[in-house]
Amino acid sequence: MEKTQRPRVINQIKRLRGMDDILPEDVLLWQQIEIMAWELFTQAGYHEVRTPVLEDTELFERGVGTETDIVNKEMYSFEKGEHRYTMRPEGTAGVVRAFIENGMSRWPKPVKLFYKGPMFRYERPQAGRRRQFHQMGLEIFGLDSPAADAESIYLAMKLFEQLELPNLSLEINNIGDPESREVFRQNFRAFIEPSLSKLCETCNRRYESNPFRMLDCKVPECKAIYDGDAVSGFLAQEWTSEASQNHFLDLIDILDELGIPWERNYRLVRGLDYYTNTVFEITSTNLGAQNAVCGGGRYDRLVEDLGGPPTPATGWALGMERLVSLLDMKVETPVEYYIINDHPSAAMQVADVIRQLGKIVEVDLSGKAFGKQFAVADKRKAKYAVILGEEEITQNKVTLKDLATGDQSVMPLPSFWEYLEALSIVEEAGLEAEEEG
Repeated sequence: MEKTQRPRVINQIKRLRGMDDILPEDVLLWQQIEIMAWELFTQAGYHEVRTPVLEDTELFERGVGTETDIVNKEMYSFEKGEHRYTMRPEGTAGVVRAFIENGMSRWPKPVKLFYKGPMFRYERPQAGRRRQFHQMGLEIFGLDSPAADAESIYLAMKLFEQLELPNLSLEINNIGDPESREVFRQNFRAFIEPSLSKLCETCNRRYESNPFRMLDCKVPECKAIYDGDAVSGFLAQEWTSEASQNHFLDLIDILDELGIPWERNYRLVRGLDYYTNTVFEITSTNLGAQNAVCGGGRYDRLVEDLGGPPTPATGWALGMERLVSLLDMKVETPVEYYIINDHPSAAMQVADVIRQLGKIVEVDLSGKAFGKQFAVADKRKAKYAVILGEEEITQNKVTLKDLATGDQSVMPLPSFWEYLEALSIVEEAGLEAEEEG
């Protein structure tokens, strides 16, 4: 008796939790944002830099800070031989490493850079927070002027204005220079000590090592204490140096002159240890609990801390996933010309000439009957069908059909090229008139 062969079962492999596929219809929107940002930044004198996804773990321990949640809990790190490696959890530390290692400190100042790419943090996935996420950011090296802070904020707001983002607000704070922060540490420890028993284990550890980080705690019970009137009153006292205060006052004067509304948030410290003086976040009420779409500030000691020469710097990063979630936009690139054919090589050659005029052309490669090819052209929302049957190829001509009206005409190939060139000139003139209007 023959045994019945069981069907082969193959388990489907799925994406990792917190790491998303970006599908073609969404990629078009991402590309449009990236192109708009690239044009805005390059026109302002910034240059793109691309750094590795994988870096030495020490870069983030020294740069981001060992008391941050990022370094303590969230980094994807591993050992290979005697070396420790980390998938980058943020962009600035890698850009600073590249600035130092490639001798950019010897370039004429300021050095203005921008970047984009994936980052990785092991945290609980939720709306606006993924384990693989994408950031875009810019950095200015070599200027301690508040005007540099203002330009970085201005360019972020300009990009969001071009994207027509809704319900944005700028929160800003002055956390002082390192000397001012030491004064704050001592005073804040004395102030918050009576509340230690009500605070979480992490806050108690940070009380000793870095009390500034306590204000960044997300535990609801701790957050309620830090948001209370007593702590708010303490934070509203000015603990920063005169130079730091003057820097902040000059910055907000420039923001006022630029017409950028802002609000002082004394509890804003940001989640990274390298910040000095200016810190800010651009938030949206449309994002829910995770409402920051962009954040940054000044980091005047980071280049030196990572082994470079003393170099003031400022910058920011925005989260692409959060930005995309705020945009009520759909970007489509419908096919303009769909080539119906029974001779693919001839169709590809015709398509190549049409593409040289900047048109989007798709060749049907199925070899199916023309009726079925027309059905695909309709699904692709093509404007025109270019028909290349045996007769057209033999007589060196094409049939052009307007798929909206059904009108069609037969023309020799040279006349077809002349027609397309003339059509392109008319369309270009129409676009220019629209932009001027």
